[in-house]
Amino acid sequence: MPTATHAYVPLDPSAAIWPRFFTVAPLVVIGTQEADRYDFAPKHMAMPLGWENYFGFVCTPRHATYHNAKHYGAFTVSFPRPSQVLHAALGAAERCEHAGRKPSLDVLRTVPAEVVEGRFLEDAYLMLECELERVVDGFGANSLIAGRVVAARVAEDALRGHVVDGHPVDDWTLLRTSPLLAYLAPGRYAEIQGTEAFPHPGGAREH
Repeated sequence: MPTATHAYVPLDPSAAIWPRFFTVAPLVVIGTQEADRYDFAPKHMAMPLGWENYFGFVCTPRHATYHNAKHYGAFTVSFPRPSQVLHAALGAAERCEHAGRKPSLDVLRTVPAEVVEGRFLEDAYLMLECELERVVDGFGANSLIAGRVVAARVAEDALRGHVVDGHPVDDWTLLRTSPLLAYLAPGRYAEIQGTEAFPHPGGAREH
């Protein structure tokens, strides 16, 4: 019998296991309309839902983002660049007790959405406009907010295969010159620019 190369520590599933180790996730900023203003909140439990144009994120009814998305039926998704990590973090600041708003958001530079009512972080490399598809409650204290992408735009320098000097940029070069921001839950982040192609077996496809 081969000898295991690592020792393992059992984790108690009666409590949350996720703070005990690191996992890699995207870091996005969800934008929602909130009365006569807009709210922005960073989320890392966020991803495409299948191979068609659906996107979802985990939230909680304790947060305004949950109620804003349900009330107005839409949300935006900004994918910030590594240089914008501080801008993303500002959305997690506490609300002013009396005004019920986040003063930290006043320093954010934003641009308008084109189809839904909303705004994005300026200079985000990817911007998704989503109409609310459904809200699935019951994951403990959390919920899945699912939307259908009705408009999207990507920065030219982040577009796969974009042409520079007459030649398409390969994926390795694209990620070296336009690195991605990743969240290492809990509480850390990384800039991704060193990558390798995944060794798919012959004929295998991602979907």
